[in-house]
Amino acid sequence: MIPETAAQVEPQAQVILSPEQNAEEQRWRQQLAQSLRTPKALLEQLQFDAQKIAEMSANDQGFGTLVPQAYANRMQPADPQDPLLLQVLPQADEGLSVPGFVTDPLAEAEFNPSPGVVHKYHGRALLVAAGHCAINCRYCFRRHYPYDEQQRSRSQWQASLAHLAEDMNLEEIILSGGDPLALTNNMLFALLDEIEALPQVQRLRIHSRLPVVLPARITSALCQRLASSRLQVVMVIHCNHAQEIDTDVEDACQQLQAAGVSLLNQSVLLDGINADSDSLIDLSKGLFNAGVLPYYLHLPDHVAGTQHFFVTREQGQKLHSKMQAQLPGYLVPRLVKEEPGMAHKTLII
Repeated sequence: MIPETAAQVEPQAQVILSPEQNAEEQRWRQQLAQSLRTPKALLEQLQFDAQKIAEMSANDQGFGTLVPQAYANRMQPADPQDPLLLQVLPQADEGLSVPGFVTDPLAEAEFNPSPGVVHKYHGRALLVAAGHCAINCRYCFRRHYPYDEQQRSRSQWQASLAHLAEDMNLEEIILSGGDPLALTNNMLFALLDEIEALPQVQRLRIHSRLPVVLPARITSALCQRLASSRLQVVMVIHCNHAQEIDTDVEDACQQLQAAGVSLLNQSVLLDGINADSDSLIDLSKGLFNAGVLPYYLHLPDHVAGTQHFFVTREQGQKLHSKMQAQLPGYLVPRLVKEEPGMAHKTLII
């Protein structure tokens, strides 16, 4: 099982925080601990009646429900088609076995030279920094990833980084997961220290959904630590719908910008959620207003249990063309697909 709280990860040396920073740290960790963990709890909060809750509740197929209150608060009450609700509510279709939809569609296991490392791109490598998230998105391409086999502790990070240190062409390390910002400051800052000690590494890229789903995680202590890094820091957030962007998310993004962090967004085309041009255009505008540049628009992967979200290449191309016709170029994300064995993402023309 994927650990659900940062407390389940091996502790490290204590980071010294001011009283105000300690309050910020406790706030986001408490919000994470108070996340909604069953479909019933989520649907009750959204004011569905008992009959509708019974109709909408489904087996989670071993991928548990996890939704922070901050994210649930942006959902429309009693709306079964709410685009945020549909991203996190288990569906009966997840239990269907559909040909072509598999547990490891990107064949990441073939590029896993050391536990927690995915190394398939020249000059950069991905480090699975955490085996847990602050939210469980039902379309997640790593919902079947063997996190329990590759738990992250300081000794294991050192083994992973020792492997990466041998590649003198390595200029960028990507922190992914799980979600690296779901780690405590103690764990995250210790990992940053280790990465900064690799002389050939010039850039740090952090892939995180927390600025969107749990914006309280963007604390002054985190921003100070990122601002002080010798590395160029890029954060790629994950936002799929303009409804996900509220004032708290905007404030979190502004704090990161003030710390010198470059902000990009990647989203996934999802049927029933954002697979229409109006939603995608509103998303790009909302992101840019928050100081985030739309970067990637992914065609969904063939992940077992996610076929009900699938959008075809042809549908994606039509939607992308509509975006190009109505937006300036800098607001049009690149339409891409990640394919197993490829040394880069495939641009869809």
